[in-house]
Amino acid sequence: MTGLTKTPDSPRSVLITGCSSGIGLHAAHALQARGWRVFATCRAPADCARLQAEGLESFVLDYTDRASITAAVQETLARTGGRLDALFNNGAYAIPGATEDLPTDALRAIFETNLFGWHELTRQVLPVMRAQGAGRIVQNSSVLGLAALKWRGAYVATKFALEGLSDVLRLEMAGTGVEIILIEPGPVTSKIRENSIPHFERWIDWENSPRAQEYRDGLLARLYDQRDPDFFELPPEAVTRRLIHALEAPRPRARYHVTTPTRVLGTLRRLLPTRALDWVLRKF
Repeated sequence: MTGLTKTPDSPRSVLITGCSSGIGLHAAHALQARGWRVFATCRAPADCARLQAEGLESFVLDYTDRASITAAVQETLARTGGRLDALFNNGAYAIPGATEDLPTDALRAIFETNLFGWHELTRQVLPVMRAQGAGRIVQNSSVLGLAALKWRGAYVATKFALEGLSDVLRLEMAGTGVEIILIEPGPVTSKIRENSIPHFERWIDWENSPRAQEYRDGLLARLYDQRDPDFFELPPEAVTRRLIHALEAPRPRARYHVTTPTRVLGTLRRLLPTRALDWVLRKF
């Protein structure tokens, strides 16, 4: 990593959020195996205890709690002697449902986790990286930060916002040695659908929606029923491979597309007029 030297006594360090399962968990173990010192954070203390039993350094970081973010950063720096080479912002959730059924308070809540918490954590680690003259901040975005799909309005809104904020930050950090990088997965095996159920049940009054029959005909089965992986779904390893390049390459890319749908929709967004792209996206 530019400007930072890895030694046996001082391995490169990375703070990862959302490590209880899926992408974050796989990345934490894979990077540790590559010699990184990994701080694998979770929102729930029980998940942290499980990760500790698996041999990871783990402690709580809750994006919705500024004090928790500050405590996690301080704990990280205390363990490394004030260094932090990389941050992987990863923890997020979804609220499935039609946008017209989405209460504004639900939108505020998801932004607190999926964007505002990421921004707060990023701001707290930037002074450390500036002082080092180097660092990597990797944002785990989504194909849904590039193209909108029905029933995903809340999640799409947070990811579109993340893309824009990260693009601006990348421009502003030019020349500081701190790289801002976006990873944009499509369908990847994780618990995001399972974890979205409590949020759906809390916020979406689907039975009183003008789209109630559409929920019955499609979304409820997709949400609750056991099913095979999506056709283009890849395991978390696909994201970790891009993350390793983003963290270790001398010149990382600004964006990494993961899965065929991300590459296809990213291309179509550039090439098609909006109405034509809408026609394609309505098929999903």
